[in-house]
Amino acid sequence: MALSGCVTASDGEYHASQKATEISQKYILVDGHIDVPYRLQQKWEDVTLATDSGDFDYPRAKAGGLNAPFMSIYIPASLDDSPKSTELAHKLIDYVEAIVGRAPDKFAIAKSPDDVKKQFEQGLISLPMGMENGSPLQGDMDNLKTFYDRGIRYITLAHSLANHISDSSYDLRKKWKGLSPFGKELVGEMNNIGIMIDISHVSDDAFYQVIELSKAPVIASHSSLRRFTPGFERNMTDEMLVALAENGGVVMINFGSTFVDQVSRGWRITMGEKRKAVEEEFGADSPQLAAFDEEYSTNNPFPYANVDTVVEHVDHVVNLVGIDHVGIGSDYDGVGDSLPIGLKDVSAYPNLVQGLLDKGYSETDIAKILGTNLLRVWSEVEEYAAKH
Repeated sequence: MALSGCVTASDGEYHASQKATEISQKYILVDGHIDVPYRLQQKWEDVTLATDSGDFDYPRAKAGGLNAPFMSIYIPASLDDSPKSTELAHKLIDYVEAIVGRAPDKFAIAKSPDDVKKQFEQGLISLPMGMENGSPLQGDMDNLKTFYDRGIRYITLAHSLANHISDSSYDLRKKWKGLSPFGKELVGEMNNIGIMIDISHVSDDAFYQVIELSKAPVIASHSSLRRFTPGFERNMTDEMLVALAENGGVVMINFGSTFVDQVSRGWRITMGEKRKAVEEEFGADSPQLAAFDEEYSTNNPFPYANVDTVVEHVDHVVNLVGIDHVGIGSDYDGVGDSLPIGLKDVSAYPNLVQGLLDKGYSETDIAKILGTNLLRVWSEVEEYAAKH
């Protein structure tokens, strides 16, 4: 969860046209995953004003046309199976409420698609919330209801390790072979209460079990495509995209360079392997390791992806399963200094719109990608819950 410095979109080589900027402002723009709450847990900043660090603040969000960023209630896997995970979840929700409390003329909590639409008309930025890692549920459905009441509207079932709900794409153990017994029960309860099921981070087996069990559409709140990053289970295969589309769901593309570009990912893997060797030889606190970090990046600059790379992911989803099943899940404030050229912070969405225009996308289709698709899924999840 390292944070990048504040790099404005104008620092890149991409420059949105007036039309792209107007489209960004005209339609509801939903981002499925922004890690502001955990960023504030690490270092408090008043994001209702311009900030010197991070990827999100009010002025930049307004400039980019961002209307409904899902605030990620991120719980590190290190807190799994601990009451501290539940405590942290409540604390991060408090932070989101504090943002609104500091600037009710700028922000509002959103608990439904109708809230988002009304707040958009009022010129407010909606702050819906999603929980990244279901660990805080502690195997208790009463906690599910508590977090629903506090505004949680999706739950990413696991994070970087298997928890009591699901296996993780990052965890080689695969101890549940997909979902745990509680996880399978949880899918139905989330359907019934009206919380979207987020399959980002879960293992492939867990994904297919969710698809089989869920009676409502599901989301991948911040995932990209394995077609462009072979072997990276955190991303989705074409077969998974087809299953997700048949379920009525939506994949929201993660902007992180290592998520969208194999060269960037290869750099990260190679650097990690060499760093591990230095750490094993000299120790985690050694001057040799500190020197390695500085020298490696200097001698081997990180190969950033760019706007076009992200557009390729969007385009592939559309070509494979149609325009109704793709959205934006940037992972701003969550992927550190790995954001693509032209998409360095929340002011940069017009650059993505420009990329879509250049590909021949219509304004109507761009509006679906920006937010309509996710709002449709959210509404269908609500409708199912209202009947059960």
